[in-house]
Amino acid sequence: METFTNWRTWEQARAALTSQPIDVEALDRAAQAALRWHGEQRRPTGTPYAEHLFEALEVLVRGAGVTDTDVLVTALLHDTVEDTDATLADVEAAFGPEVGELVDWVTKPPVEGKAAKRAAKVAYLRRLRDAPREAILVKLADRVSNVQTLDRMPPDFQRRYHAETVTYIVPLAANEPWFAGWFAAWQQRFAHLR
Repeated sequence: METFTNWRTWEQARAALTSQPIDVEALDRAAQAALRWHGEQRRPTGTPYAEHLFEALEVLVRGAGVTDTDVLVTALLHDTVEDTDATLADVEAAFGPEVGELVDWVTKPPVEGKAAKRAAKVAYLRRLRDAPREAILVKLADRVSNVQTLDRMPPDFQRRYHAETVTYIVPLAANEPWFAGWFAAWQQRFAHLR
């Protein structure tokens, strides 16, 4: 199972991307917007939030071989509406309706209350089955980044997140050979969580 942690900063990501047939200028703008919107946010592991965004980008480029600019821009912006004060209108104004639509597909709806959040999350995960391929690619890359550090999380979270990934995300990878293989290896590594 290949792991992804090489691109911890935008400078590292940018340097690696210049040899690819990718619109690096568009990614520059997206990276700067993501860094501005996410600011000093941290992941539950304590790492800067931006590392997750660059890792999702790395998964798409180095892993799955994706070069579509809108998909890669969306990878950098996929959590902005959900986790910052940026709105979907902000994303669309800065990056166009296609990126706005893709970000919308991968954004969980805001709800209050524990039970309502659980129900909304399940509905969101089920809805992904109807998402365009581009949004599914972003979601798969997002989840690859998230599950790589699953063993650093509390045991009850590990079991819940593993079950959610196997139930809702792994089936999305079925038509994407690289992701299907990656998640198969991941499931073997985390088989103890079944």
